[in-house]
Amino acid sequence: MKTILITGGAGFIGSHVVRLFVNKYPDYQIVNLDKLTYAGNLANLKDIEGKPNYEFVKGDLVDGGLILKLFEEKQFDGIIHLAAESHVDRSISNPTEFVFTNVIGTVNLLNAAKNIWKDNIEDKLFYHISTDEVYGSLGLEGMFTEETAYDPHSPYSASKASSDHFVRAYHDTFGLPALVSNCSNNYGSFQFPEKLIPLFINNIKNNKPLPVYGKGENVRDWLWVEDHARAIDVIFHRGIAGETYNVGGHNEWKNIDLIRLMCQVMDRKLGRETGTSEKLITFVKDRAGHDLRYAIDSGKLQKELGWEPSLQFEEGLEKTIDWYLANEDWLANVTSGDYQKYYEEQYTKR
Repeated sequence: MKTILITGGAGFIGSHVVRLFVNKYPDYQIVNLDKLTYAGNLANLKDIEGKPNYEFVKGDLVDGGLILKLFEEKQFDGIIHLAAESHVDRSISNPTEFVFTNVIGTVNLLNAAKNIWKDNIEDKLFYHISTDEVYGSLGLEGMFTEETAYDPHSPYSASKASSDHFVRAYHDTFGLPALVSNCSNNYGSFQFPEKLIPLFINNIKNNKPLPVYGKGENVRDWLWVEDHARAIDVIFHRGIAGETYNVGGHNEWKNIDLIRLMCQVMDRKLGRETGTSEKLITFVKDRAGHDLRYAIDSGKLQKELGWEPSLQFEEGLEKTIDWYLANEDWLANVTSGDYQKYYEEQYTKR
């Protein structure tokens, strides 16, 4: 019997990880800690919220006292730390919020783990999930590896780079059993529609403009979120403390090519004439500090731990679009803000 803390478990990636662990490991007690900001939605976990090995706790990582108390009460055997402010545009508008959540919040978790585990670190693990954006920008050649030097360009990536450094520093200085993984862009169900794919699905469906930064030449490596959840499972159980593992989808796409593919698929699924949705593409001023290209070499993870992505992007995109079109109520609740009522309705009356 293990008790595992998953932070940010009501978010996009976190909800997929919580669901996987609750269903796959009935002997684990899974505690989901989430602040329930705009991107945290407990409706993402309706299907498992009644399971006996699942518990939700509402809380803010910035509250160090709350975090320490939770560690004292639950005596966690492992932490999977996903909670983060993650939208680059928001980090440009409000960098300080990213410092508090991504840096101070991570350090609070590290301090609690260090203090509670100090006399017994055997079989404990602090697993910190990060991003490929900490590595900066690639040219047209090459890929990010675990040895690539950090070169963050946005307040978001700078805050994640800082949290990565703190995790490694606590491992090296205090002997805290910790490891880090850096992943490429995720896509799939339950993603808040400020990110490119769900935003554009929603805009195409409603015949709204599709705002494309610059000329759409920026390249990203896309990873299906359920493949990322499987990678997290493998790394948590078989990864080595002190190591870093890069997680990529082997699916590089220029933004403009991805958007045109989405338009074609959406036209087909909505019964529109081919080319209809492409007319919605609108080029806008480029994002400040916009990195040209990201590409992840996940060869270490594949070679050492046996993980590889299960879906190519075209198949994953079809599945993703089908999910959003079949879950219009979820999308409507998220875009209207009504999803925030779910916690009040389901939890505060208990």
